Amino acid sequence: MSELSHEDVKGLGGWLILVGVYIVTSPIRLLNTIYIQLFSGITLDALMSAGHDDNNPMWNYVLIGEFIYNLCLVVLSLYLIYLFFSKHFLFPRVFTIFILAPIIFIPLDSWAVRLIYPNEVIFDKNTLYNFVRVIVVGVIWLCYMFFSKRVKATFIEKKIKVV
Repeated sequence: MSELSHEDVKGLGGWLILVGVYIVTSPIRLLNTIYIQLFSGITLDALMSAGHDDNNPMWNYVLIGEFIYNLCLVVLSLYLIYLFFSKHFLFPRVFTIFILAPIIFIPLDSWAVRLIYPNEVIFDKNTLYNFVRVIVVGVIWLCYMFFSKRVKATFIEKKIKVV
């Protein structure tokens, strides 16, 4: 079997199609998460009201932090879509940030909730599932970003060439 040339692997094809689907659907998934945070049956109004049994003034900051985090990810995902389709050389780096953000944020968010509600489990079943999922997705896609010849050959636009 012959070795593929640089030109054979250049372009948005192969496994990059799956990366494209992932980043194009990311803003929709993230906006859905924000919608659920704001309008779900969790009744944020009850948790934020002073008379509620579970109320803790710090809870407001956690909720605001989660909202801002998800909003930042929406903006980052929109930027990633631009970088992806323009084949910009920054795409792999920004994609790495996008993948690592939840791996860092989920434990921090769980820790903050645990500080507010000490009797809560730091990694409940749902949180643990999400954390393992982002780690598995992260390992797969980051290995692809770092080791793929197609990624190295495709994302080269607007890169300053030193002569």
